[in-house]
Amino acid sequence: MKTLNFFLLVFFSTISPLWAQEETSTDVAPDESASVLPVVEDITSQLNLQQIMESGGVILYILAAMSVVALALVLTFLFTLNRQKIAPSGFVQELQSLLYDGDLTSARNRCEEKATPVSAIALAALDYLERAGDDTDPEFLRQVVEGEGIRQVSRYQSQITFLMDIGVIAPMVGLLGTVMGMLKSFSGVALNLAQARPQVLADGVSQALVTTAAGLIVAIPAMMFYSLFRGRLSKLTASLELVAADIVTTLAHRKPE
Repeated sequence: MKTLNFFLLVFFSTISPLWAQEETSTDVAPDESASVLPVVEDITSQLNLQQIMESGGVILYILAAMSVVALALVLTFLFTLNRQKIAPSGFVQELQSLLYDGDLTSARNRCEEKATPVSAIALAALDYLERAGDDTDPEFLRQVVEGEGIRQVSRYQSQITFLMDIGVIAPMVGLLGTVMGMLKSFSGVALNLAQARPQVLADGVSQALVTTAAGLIVAIPAMMFYSLFRGRLSKLTASLELVAADIVTTLAHRKPE
């Protein structure tokens, strides 16, 4: 009987700390979850557009304006950089027919009605023919047409270069915001060393990260669309060169008026 009592005493003395530990864990877990959930909800409530714009400061508004300009350029080039706007096939055939028949007046009127790079090239050729009269030089006519074609292509190239400029400048503006944010953090700590708080550092670091990310977000799509439009313009330039050569050939073999 004494032996049984001894074993019972040892058993209960062994498992009693485990019961106490389970009770403590069950009591602490709700308190810990209750303390963590409000923090998560508070962080989530701050992650909105207004908070991000406030964190980025003036730099973020500059990047936002650059993104609007880039978007406007992209939409413009999507609708203008295509064959129907540069060298529409129906118009080219009609123009070549008029030039071959020697109806230069109708060809000029048709070119003035439809403003395209092909129209500008044809008008340059017609202007030269009108000035030269009977002293027309086929080689000089070819140079006039090629020069006008180069001018038209250069105009489109200068326009799509704006996208490349935005793609290059946007990361630099974001880097400027990064430097300003870090200066804000360290100057805040240096001036308030006795009362330095994590919030002082957090504001500056938040501005640094937000502006850096915003600069890359603006720059990467701008560079991608610039590469796309540059390749498309190269193809359209080749088509425009063929049309210009056909115009010179048609004018050289046109019927007399």
